[in-house]
Amino acid sequence: MVKAYLRYEPAVAFGVIVSVESNITYDSSGKHLFAPALEKLGVWHVRQGVCTKTLTPSPSSRGSSLAVTYVASSRSSLVASGYADGSIRIWDGDKGSCETTLNGHKGAVTALRYNKVGSLLASGSKDNDVILWDVVGETGLFRLRGHRDQVTDLVFLDSGKKLVSSSKDKFLRVWDLETQHCMQIVSGHHSEIWSIDVDPEERYLVAGSADLELRFYAVKHDSTNGESMLNVSGAENEKNGELSTENKWEVLKHFGEIQRQSKDRVATVRFNKSGNLLACQVAGKTVEIFRVLDEAESKRKAKRRINRKKEKKSTKVVAEATENVEAKYGTEEAGSFPVVTVPDVFKLLQTVRASKKICSISFCPITPKKSLASLALSLNNNLLEFYSIESGASTKTLAIELQGHRSDVRSVTLSSDNSLLMSTSHNAVKIWNPSTGSCLRTIDSGYGLCGLIVPHNKYAIVGTKDGIIEIIDVGSGTCSEGVEAHGGSVRSIAAIPNENGFVSGSADHDVKFWEYQLKQKPGQDSKCFTVSNVRTLKMNDDVLVVAVSPDAKYVAAALLDCTVKVFFMDSLKFFLSLYGHRLPVLCMDISSDGELIVTGSADKNLKIWGLDFGDCHKSIFAHADSVMAVQFVRNTHYMFSAGKDRLVKYWDADKFELLLTLEGHLADVWCLAISSRGDFVVTGSHDRSIRRWDRTEEPFFIEEEKEKRLEEMFDADIDNAFENRYAPKEELPEEGAVALAGKKTQETLTATDSIIDALDVAEMELKHIAEHEEEKTRGKVADFEPNMIMLGLSPSDYVLRALSNINANDLEQTLLALPFSDALKLLSYSKDWTSNPDKVELVCRIVTMLLRMHHSQLISTPSARPVLTVLKEILYARVKECKDTIGFNLAAMDHLKSN
Repeated sequence: MVKAYLRYEPAVAFGVIVSVESNITYDSSGKHLFAPALEKLGVWHVRQGVCTKTLTPSPSSRGSSLAVTYVASSRSSLVASGYADGSIRIWDGDKGSCETTLNGHKGAVTALRYNKVGSLLASGSKDNDVILWDVVGETGLFRLRGHRDQVTDLVFLDSGKKLVSSSKDKFLRVWDLETQHCMQIVSGHHSEIWSIDVDPEERYLVAGSADLELRFYAVKHDSTNGESMLNVSGAENEKNGELSTENKWEVLKHFGEIQRQSKDRVATVRFNKSGNLLACQVAGKTVEIFRVLDEAESKRKAKRRINRKKEKKSTKVVAEATENVEAKYGTEEAGSFPVVTVPDVFKLLQTVRASKKICSISFCPITPKKSLASLALSLNNNLLEFYSIESGASTKTLAIELQGHRSDVRSVTLSSDNSLLMSTSHNAVKIWNPSTGSCLRTIDSGYGLCGLIVPHNKYAIVGTKDGIIEIIDVGSGTCSEGVEAHGGSVRSIAAIPNENGFVSGSADHDVKFWEYQLKQKPGQDSKCFTVSNVRTLKMNDDVLVVAVSPDAKYVAAALLDCTVKVFFMDSLKFFLSLYGHRLPVLCMDISSDGELIVTGSADKNLKIWGLDFGDCHKSIFAHADSVMAVQFVRNTHYMFSAGKDRLVKYWDADKFELLLTLEGHLADVWCLAISSRGDFVVTGSHDRSIRRWDRTEEPFFIEEEKEKRLEEMFDADIDNAFENRYAPKEELPEEGAVALAGKKTQETLTATDSIIDALDVAEMELKHIAEHEEEKTRGKVADFEPNMIMLGLSPSDYVLRALSNINANDLEQTLLALPFSDALKLLSYSKDWTSNPDKVELVCRIVTMLLRMHHSQLISTPSARPVLTVLKEILYARVKECKDTIGFNLAAMDHLKSN
């Protein structure tokens, strides 16, 4: 009989408020803030400080866990999130549902920007490309190539007709989206450009890099009469009148620089919605807020500056050479229009200082009554802060911090009844409800490396890096006492079964045995929880892990010298030494029946030993990096291990087989805990998340899982074949080249196969119908039996159904993979499809794409001409009908609006 196991699947992930790698953004109403939390997107209600919704990709569409790398919100309820694999998901923020998934980039998405209307979305990526997406049609329009390094930011200009992209290649590129070409390349930066933005009136574009100044550009617009105009000042327009006719492609004209206060590189520059403030966030702890003056104010300031210079000149007696220069400067500027410079427009208002390094900023689109603006900051210690920007100073209004640790989770411990979960970090202990993921208590503590919840769930014990054992009162959420237990860090704590005691192992070479009890202190009414040292076992090296056998017969200690020493619990006499690991043992556990002990080491191996003779049953190369945690499922020989390779693995210690690999964490996994019934596993990670994996009722077999893993490896090779790693490297694209927006994926290949299958079935059915008609003419009348697969549809409708099921974004790549003979068949069917008014748009897209792809072959194929002639007559008429209907409906709505 083949053994079946029960599958474990990801259930809940909690503890992350905001990721370090992504940005944050407000929605259009200003009430909610979108904060990426690893692969999820949290929607936070700002005033209440609670997460109202979580936008999570479905496991089937996600594959292995991928982090959100960029977020952009539109004027409507739509929000776009870019992921590390290059995919983009469009979400409806109100409903919390994923509207569509767009695949086009080959690298992580690094920039997203909606146009003002919200109909277009531009995306930039680590693959150096910019793709323009039609949000309404859910398709990619085209890919813009030319940057030589990753795209860092994007901004639309001129009502969405132009796009400016910045890159780590130190250049800005201006793209004309109507003609799909690069109009202008702007140089001047000496280092990577990290962020760009344009004010709402599109007067100035600001670019931030690692240079010590912010660089500003005046934006030139095409006026209605076709002449070019610069939006700076009258004098500037006069001065540049001739220049603009000389270079009509120049959209951005260098305007000047402002010296920054900080020496750190710029991370983000953003104007607020009203355009009167500019925030410059650096890759440090500060945000510089600049006041943006309007045209009239900036001219007045320029006049005052010139007048002050004149006064200075008249009062001061200076050297003759200097006087000549000043006189020349004065005559230049003393015109009717003073020349406006950058300092006349942008004035440093204040600097916002955060407690930790800032990852991202976002201005609230709604301006508060009592202040200039509200600014949200995400910090690199898993924290969201909100500041009110006033003319004098900025004040912190809110911090969202209680739902997660400030740094990585170092240990997780479950209570005996699995109702509480305790996690420790560098300065706090948190008590969670493991079933909901809600944080019940936060207790300030030292750097907790290990912990234990005492039975009855009233108290917990935490071992810290400073050698102190802290006693936590779970009910009141306080640290009631700290016992100076060891001279070095307390690395491990293990409960003694069926006794009121525990064992601690430390870097001071000691293994200490403790008893705990409730004692009444003299002069106090209530009883307090105390711990007392009973025995001490001296070792000859640092103790990394301690474990006690379930029958309390043995105590095992893993030492820094790569060995594990096993002692009798009662007499503390030496029993066994387990040696074989090449690097120190970092984790171990003893099975419930006391037969097996498993050790996990920094040498990436798991070793399974017999506790009777200390013989090594099996050494398994388990993880691609150090094994950080291992634990048996109670009453079984199944075990879970976690490693620095971000994976959690499920093993059978009797058969020495890998059963499952659980992917989800995005950084090193430090710790794990298994419920007493084995129905769920909890893991804690360097990515600050705590994840719960639930046992399902779905059985699986080892052989099937092995086959699945081989298939995944094969699929991964197919994906690499798309890149064709053995072919010579692709040449750099020509300046401002345009390419197809989509990319070939497993989905597009599957869709191509489905179309070919549908065409084959339809062809067979057509033959079947023709044969039946022939038999009827001969007088043999029998009932026609249609093919069951066709679901009662006609052949052409069946093919159309297969095409309609393809994702709009994958259609182009799907048709590209079709052979020419099948493309011809599709064209011949398309004349029947045009009679369906709902499908006219889809048919037009298919026909246009096929004509573009196979143009030369279609021209030279005589059999294709009749089909093309018929389509030419039908399609124009059908498209005109649709256009007239839409036009009529729009006119009717405008009429209703005006009434």
